[in-house]
Amino acid sequence: MASRNRKLVPESAGALNQLKYEIAAELGVPFGQAGALGQDTEFAGELGSFSPAGTGSAYLGNLTAREAGAVGGGVTKRLVQQAQQTLL
Repeated sequence: MASRNRKLVPESAGALNQLKYEIAAELGVPFGQAGALGQDTEFAGELGSFSPAGTGSAYLGNLTAREAGAVGGGVTKRLVQQAQQTLL
């Protein structure tokens, strides 16, 4: 079975990861090891817990389904807003 989670534009992986971490920081969702240790995070990238090039990823197994869903929903909402702005 082929993966249903593939990107139509593979070059967008870095930008999507960046957006994911920005949304998580805005929502206060702890991404990466710093969040798992209970440390405050303003932005996950400052802690070195993600790869801006999209070649690596932080461990996210400590997130609840609610947190992961909130981040995914926030990403979708932001992408829809950006698309609407470009259409106007």
